[in-house]
Amino acid sequence: MKRLLMMMSVGLLLNSAANAATKSLDGQAIFNLNCSVCHSVTPPPKTAPPIMPLASHYHQKFKTKTEGVNHITAYLKSPKKEKAIDPQAITRFGLMPALTLPDAELRAVAEWVWDQYDPNMGMGRGMGMGSRGMNP
Repeated sequence: MKRLLMMMSVGLLLNSAANAATKSLDGQAIFNLNCSVCHSVTPPPKTAPPIMPLASHYHQKFKTKTEGVNHITAYLKSPKKEKAIDPQAITRFGLMPALTLPDAELRAVAEWVWDQYDPNMGMGRGMGMGSRGMNP
């Protein structure tokens, strides 16, 4: 009986640790390690579009977080010009390479990107000009 209880306890601990590891994926940390070389969070852009304007485009196109995150995740896994949320970004920066991260990490960073939406920012063009346009 003691053995059974001990085995059940170990099983519960291992299951809890696995669940915690899955839930603790930090989208921002994944972004910082894998995406921030090319993407800034806010304008001006580096060598790829900034995340906040992209998040605005996603919020405009998709009604729910689930739809938006699913699209971002699929795009990160297999970028295609016809699937781009901002085709002008492809013209300006080129098509990004596919990310070879595990699906859970792709989803975590996609959720983080979705959450970077700031309704006060507007759509912007990622140029650091905001609603001021080209002439301050």
